[in-house]
Amino acid sequence: MAGPRNGVNGPRAATIGDVARRAGVSVSSVSRYVHGEHVRTAVAIEEAIATLGFRPSHAAQTLKLGRTMTIALVVPDITNPFFAAVVRGAETVTSQQGYTIVLADTDESPARERVVLDGMIGRVDGVLLAPASEDDDNPLMLRRAGLPVVFIDRRTHTADGEPDVDTVLVDNRGGTRAAIDHLVAHGHRRIAIVSGPAESTPGRERLEAFGDALAAHGISVPDDYVQFGGFREQGGREATERLLQLRDRPTAVFVANNVMTLGALQALLVAGVQVPDDLSIIGFDDHSFAGLLAAPLTVVDRPMEEQGRVAMDLLLNRITGRDDSAPRRIVLDTVLVERKSCAGPHSSPP
Repeated sequence: MAGPRNGVNGPRAATIGDVARRAGVSVSSVSRYVHGEHVRTAVAIEEAIATLGFRPSHAAQTLKLGRTMTIALVVPDITNPFFAAVVRGAETVTSQQGYTIVLADTDESPARERVVLDGMIGRVDGVLLAPASEDDDNPLMLRRAGLPVVFIDRRTHTADGEPDVDTVLVDNRGGTRAAIDHLVAHGHRRIAIVSGPAESTPGRERLEAFGDALAAHGISVPDDYVQFGGFREQGGREATERLLQLRDRPTAVFVANNVMTLGALQALLVAGVQVPDDLSIIGFDDHSFAGLLAAPLTVVDRPMEEQGRVAMDLLLNRITGRDDSAPRRIVLDTVLVERKSCAGPHSSPP
């Protein structure tokens, strides 16, 4: 079957009619597919689009659907590799349906988040949001404006019971328990945590699970074994420095996210603390550097890109009206990746 003919200035752009002829379907079927609707001939249409290099007209879609074909992804820290992976996962969905993602950073600030979200109203068709705080009421602004929203990685107190918006989380508690059980199995009883902010869902759940897991083993946690790093690299470094200054140092540390883990490792390096000979460490979230260390890092890993894909699927289904069911909460599994950063405790830490 012939493709698009050459124009005066070279090959002309493929049209929706070209795609329909190549796929052997109607123009309306291609149109429904491009607009995100389910069609039985999707495979044939996908192959025709790929072969012809067809690109839907953004302007035409916007006028016809009354949509901007733009989605906002609002996160608390764009420098965190976890959120970069979420964006990659989300883009695998939007790229197939003609949507563009606009990324915004709230810097863990509810005040900044309010300004960002206010600027999105009327400019995007929906928002993927990692709320800055569980006390956050900013998402209500979006809902009052009729803008679909899906929470990712975090939720607010209004969603503590039956969720009032779609939410995609991970098993923070299960992952933390697995980390603590692993350290206890190595003989550790002096275990500290570098925690994220307790106002956020992952910060609170990982901190609570840390205490619960140790209590289940009959181990008490001194107050100074709980240090907060704000989910930031500098915070992780400073929190670890405080732990190293204690008279009774911990023999093991659980660090509650990947960028704080990087800061913790910097503090250990400067202090000359050897992992795992002097101190055992486990981080939450894998990182590209984790397997390259002298003692490769044991981590709680999660399907980061899948979180982005699942959340974006939920959001697009709301935007297009394909799903009008009650909001759902989806919790993805975590897994402990055992490497070489944990060993038995020394009787006298340095």
